[in-house]
Order: sequence, then C-alpha cells, then structure tokens
Amino acid sequence: MAWFWWVVAAFALGVAEMFTLDLVFLTLVVAALGGGVVALAGGPFAAQAIVAAVLAVGLLTLARPRILARLRAQQEMIPSGTAALAGRTALVLSAVDDLGGRVKLAGEEWSARSEPGATLDVGARVRVVTIDGATAIVEPAATESDRGAQDGRTATDIPPPDGDDT
Repeated sequence: MAWFWWVVAAFALGVAEMFTLDLVFLTLVVAALGGGVVALAGGPFAAQAIVAAVLAVGLLTLARPRILARLRAQQEMIPSGTAALAGRTALVLSAVDDLGGRVKLAGEEWSARSEPGATLDVGARVRVVTIDGATAIVEPAATESDRGAQDGRTATDIPPPDGDDT
C-alpha cells in the first residue's frame, strides 16, 4: 500500500509543476514514481527513499539543465520594447547629426542621432540601428534602387520597408 502514497505524492507534485513550469517538480514526480516502483516491488521504505532521493538529485542536476537548455534554444526570441524598434524605418523631422535631431518612429516623435560626421536632412528616410536610452541611433535607409541593386530586383518589385509607420 506504500506505493499508493508515492503515487499521491507524484500527483501532488505534478499539480505543483503546472503552476511553476520550471521542471523542478517534474523531476520530483519522476523520483516519487521511482520510489513507488520500489514499494510496489516490495522493497523496504529505506530503499524506496534512497531510490527517490537518487532520482531527484540526479534529474535535478543532470537532466533538468539539459532539458531547459534545449527548450530555450528552440524558443524563438521575439524582440519587444525598444529592441523591437531596431531595423525599422523612420522619417526625419528635424535634421539629425551626431549631436541630435528628431525622427518620427512607430507613430511617435523620438530624439535621434546619427553616426559621427553624417547629417540627415528633414524628410529623409532613416533606419534605426539601435536605441540608446530614449534616443534612436539612425543611419540613412537604403533607397528602393539601392535595395534592388543588392538582390537584382527592380524598384517596382520591391515592397516598402517593414515598420514604416510614418
């Protein structure tokens, strides 16, 4: 009858895993089921506890990190916040140089700066390289003819840049 309590413990740990989703309780579920198998085979409680403890420690230290690494590697990281703005196009509202300027980006007005020595005129399309604090670091956007020349397409074949919210 001891196996039953191991199964009950495994079930309770499984429910806890559903709330945490970090695989700690899942490894303990397997350990509890291991203890239950030893109990079902008629082993003494000490053997059940040792099997459960060895499985728990082994799975937590060996299997869990590898499983988590594989799951994280398969997950596509979707940029959010300011990281999602990199690569988008913006419209220059006031001349942008390495000291500052203003651009319209994602429907909002942002402070901007360009690489040293570059000046971007009002009305120019720019590409956001990165966001530094509350300032967009920008560079001239490739024109349609530039983008077509890169891959052999003509300007009429090229769709507008992604994220052009101006």
